[in-house]
Amino acid sequence: MLRYYLTAAISVLPCIGCAADAEIEHWQSIFNGKNLDGWTPKISGYPLNEDPLNTFVVQDGLLTVSYRHYQDFNEQFGHLFYQTKLSHYKLRFSYRFIGEQLPDGPKWAYKNSGAMLHSQAPETMSLRQAFPDSIEAQLLGADQGDTRPTANVCTPNTNVTFEGKPATNHCTDSRSNTYPTEQWVQVEFEVIGHQQITHWVNGEQVMQYSDLVMDDPDNEFPVAPKLSSGYIALQSESHPVQFKDIELLDLSGKQHTRP
Repeated sequence: MLRYYLTAAISVLPCIGCAADAEIEHWQSIFNGKNLDGWTPKISGYPLNEDPLNTFVVQDGLLTVSYRHYQDFNEQFGHLFYQTKLSHYKLRFSYRFIGEQLPDGPKWAYKNSGAMLHSQAPETMSLRQAFPDSIEAQLLGADQGDTRPTANVCTPNTNVTFEGKPATNHCTDSRSNTYPTEQWVQVEFEVIGHQQITHWVNGEQVMQYSDLVMDDPDNEFPVAPKLSSGYIALQSESHPVQFKDIELLDLSGKQHTRP
């Protein structure tokens, strides 16, 4: 009889962890480690889907920005676009810088890359356009002794609100640690429409900003257009870099409120 009551009592106890199990996140790999299926390059000076110097390649299962076939950079900024337009999502991957920057690459592009969020469609970019209109999650590496945070935000033809005020600089630093070259760094970005973007580095939240809008320097609109959706793109800016474990989590249809 005692065994019966114990069994009955246990059966009505709350299921610790059941709620968490119900919220298991279903991440989708968007890079297969074999080829660039699902991705499209746009190199400044070339039509869409033309990458004659093989800037974006798969090397040992890693998505690699390579300058092996370049004689000089010549401001050939490039972006590799994922095929799907998105609004509410999480993106995560690991990156590391390798090798040497091309000699004529800009000084600011040293150990510098990025993930463009809410980017304009690649087919809408002009032939020689260097950067798509987007929110850039800037990725940086550092030499020994340098202090250089990563997962910063830059705003090519866009604007955001940071710590309650419009971000007036083109790039705003996160509060991340500094990571040396050739060390793999995991980053994650949660994008909630035009409302908010949050950055994590190696599991630590390092930045959050809100109110994503298009830049309106000529005051064409009474209210700046909200930037609610767009494409993901990875950059080539003259320094070799590698990416792996590129995953996407669809958050559409979920309820989101600002903290």
